[in-house]
Amino acid sequence: MKKLKVAVIGVGYLGKFHAEKYAQMDQVELLCVVDVDKTKAENIAKRLSTKAYFNHKDIIGKVDAVSVVVPTPNHFSICRDFLEHDVDVLVEKPITTTLEEADELIGIAESRGLNIQVGHLERFNPAVMALKDIVKTPMFIESHRLNIYRDRCTDVSVVLDLMIHDIDIILNFVDAEVKIIRAAGIPVISGQVDIANARLEFANGCVANVTASRISAKDKRKIRMFQTDEYISVDFASHDITLISKSNAHGLIPGMDVKQLCFTKGDALNDELKSFVISVIQRTPPEVTGQVGRKALKTALSIMEQIHHTNIRFLRS
Repeated sequence: MKKLKVAVIGVGYLGKFHAEKYAQMDQVELLCVVDVDKTKAENIAKRLSTKAYFNHKDIIGKVDAVSVVVPTPNHFSICRDFLEHDVDVLVEKPITTTLEEADELIGIAESRGLNIQVGHLERFNPAVMALKDIVKTPMFIESHRLNIYRDRCTDVSVVLDLMIHDIDIILNFVDAEVKIIRAAGIPVISGQVDIANARLEFANGCVANVTASRISAKDKRKIRMFQTDEYISVDFASHDITLISKSNAHGLIPGMDVKQLCFTKGDALNDELKSFVISVIQRTPPEVTGQVGRKALKTALSIMEQIHHTNIRFLRS
């Protein structure tokens, strides 16, 4: 069977992991890696026994699919170049910086019968995948995604950097339109918002309280959901789910059954990339489509707009 020729555009902190995963796949030939930093590209290429390029346009016509793992402001132009030359694309989240750019990429992909998958990695977290059979109609959701400061991805707000993960998860489980958004956030270290909180109110009555920070003392990635007769707590880092459900049990909580579900760590990035490769080879829709990525981006941008307006009102008071 002919192998899929794949390239990774951008081999920084995350991109190098994309390249490593592809290099180990039987169905894939890692044709090359591309980075404007020549030393970085050459070092990764040498280690993975592939070729190094320094301009993504130089490999157009040579590859079947690409992972685009560059700074967010460059997503649109690079993805467009490949889609316009019939190359399937996996682009790291967020899909783009504006809805207009997202719409254009989606339109190109649809008109040419191409796949564009958005890298919402948490969709492939074992705990999140298990939630598909557990979460039914959540009425209250609270999430915290707190990171120790790392000098990367500071070209965008923490909303587009971290919070968008939980936005995507929440939108996936709440089958209703977001009606009201209230948000606050401030820059602390970077020139962008580094800490943010948003309250999302959905048309069906569900409320989600979402917090993200990239200047915390320790990493924390948790989400809690309340639905009829059930409480669900998820720790993304440990891949644990705690379920407290109404029952006739006489245990720790009278009338409630407490279950602890633990999942093996797995490799979410490897599973994500394999899913992309399969969708390209079989010509099936990807797990996280461009439209799904756009939906998360729309909510994230609305949160950022609310933060901007809140800060203006605060300064004027």
